[in-house]
Amino acid sequence: MADPEKRRGPTRPDPETKGGSSDLQDLPQALHRFLELFNAREYWESHEVLEGPWRERGSDFYQGLILYASAFVHAQRGNPRGILAQLLKAERKLAGYRPYYLGVDVDGVLAHAARCRELVERRRDEEPRSWLGVADVPRLELDKRLVRGDEPELRRGEGEATRGA
Repeated sequence: MADPEKRRGPTRPDPETKGGSSDLQDLPQALHRFLELFNAREYWESHEVLEGPWRERGSDFYQGLILYASAFVHAQRGNPRGILAQLLKAERKLAGYRPYYLGVDVDGVLAHAARCRELVERRRDEEPRSWLGVADVPRLELDKRLVRGDEPELRRGEGEATRGA
């Protein structure tokens, strides 16, 4: 596990600045596919896409995204305990990657996870599957200004192809 201080990026980039050192096509194909499926509300499938790369690399970042997606699998299945457990684990895994990492607004993901946990706590007596509409699950988008450029997942030839490779 990498030192969280070494993973932490600088403060959020200025939107007017041409940011990250990486083109979005340089980001791992599995991350692109994860976001595509997550945004289509195919949470089970999205989390499955990152399982292999996570196991190969031991990436806490990938594991955090897997846990975040699996919380919504539990929401689709109506399991409030599973939602809470997965969100808490996701928050712990992703906290060291704040404020952003590999093109993902980690602060935004963590803020949404916290709002979802509050929602589950407040609505324990309601039908859990109804929470998905109320939770306003955000679209996860990649932003090249949020790529630090030193993320280990960017390295080519380490078990995962990137787009355009």
